[in-house]
Amino acid sequence: MTNQQNPFRPGAGHLPPYLAGRDKEQKDFESLLQQKPVLQNVVLTGLRGIGKTVLMESLKPLVAGAKWAWVGTDLSESASISEAAFAERLLTDLAVFGAALKIQTKKVRAIGFNAPTSSGELPLNYQTLRVLFDSTPGLISDKLRAVIELAGSLAVAAGASGIIFAYDEAQTMFDNPDEKQYPLALLLDVFQSVQRKGIQAMLVLTGLPTLFPKLVQARTFAERMFRVIELRPLSQQEAEKAIREPFKSKTVPEEFHFSKSVVELIAATSAGYPYFIQFIGKEVFDVLGAQPDRTKFVVPIHEIVKKLDQEFFAGRWARVTDRQRDLIRVIARLPTANDEFTVQEISEKSRDMKDTIKSFKQSQIVQMLAVLTERGLVYKDRHGKYFFAAPLFADFVNRLGD
Repeated sequence: MTNQQNPFRPGAGHLPPYLAGRDKEQKDFESLLQQKPVLQNVVLTGLRGIGKTVLMESLKPLVAGAKWAWVGTDLSESASISEAAFAERLLTDLAVFGAALKIQTKKVRAIGFNAPTSSGELPLNYQTLRVLFDSTPGLISDKLRAVIELAGSLAVAAGASGIIFAYDEAQTMFDNPDEKQYPLALLLDVFQSVQRKGIQAMLVLTGLPTLFPKLVQARTFAERMFRVIELRPLSQQEAEKAIREPFKSKTVPEEFHFSKSVVELIAATSAGYPYFIQFIGKEVFDVLGAQPDRTKFVVPIHEIVKKLDQEFFAGRWARVTDRQRDLIRVIARLPTANDEFTVQEISEKSRDMKDTIKSFKQSQIVQMLAVLTERGLVYKDRHGKYFFAAPLFADFVNRLGD
């Protein structure tokens, strides 16, 4: 067995050795860093496994090169419990960068809250931000505007181009009208307001395809506020490059390099999804290294796909009821199941499969799709079409019957 380090890195958000096929997206983002004032923010969207988090990480050097500051983290449902919870999230994130900024104590007193009477400077750390937030009169939105305006002004005065507020998994944010809590609307209102005032603060939100419709539902002006960068699967050529390039580092001996046919097989099996490329590539490399005679190596692709099924898909399948599984099985038999599907198409296929699965009424389909959407298994676009949230999920479901 080999002790060679595996060049592939499957994992949530792990940067691959080589980022393939994202030059256009990076250039589009880089052009937005030239904005003054900020007129457009960014939504990076796509299915799970498409490389959203990886692309976001790859943008950090571009941000640094353009002298922008980077503030942000992964979001979770806890940030949407209340407007105050989201405000705390933003203050905490901003404090990491703000601690390096200095504010004159005279200016602090002029803003209207207590500060040391001696002359000098204060760091814009969490304590200072919290005092500014608490002492600003008005609603939570007014308080956040004051914080971001001050931080943005100080950042530019210190030589920065502005501040990027970057949040991954942003589709987890939601408004809760029953509790009269609107953290998502708050986010949009605050940033639209500070950007109108010329503050160099830009939002970069990453999430599943449900994200942008959520933003527009929260505030209709969000449609004009964001540029949506939708990530697509890599082409066969790009996928093959993502597989070959890691071997060019010269850290892996040539005897462990993949043959042309192996590269093509991995690229085709992955269907161009970056996570699948990394997963399958890692498994193939491990198996290859364990072979005493690598000249007779045969890729156990069916076994690797079965392992992928268990690690990537099985958990999602386990979260649905038997009847929901029946509905998913119907959808999986549609010729467009890995792309898009409608209630009408599902209903018709359900009647075709009535000998093996009890058919569904359209009203039942609509209700069940709503539940599956809440569980993150499907999503609906503004045109009434549905999609699986996980790539190639239909193929996995169909394999269960093999």
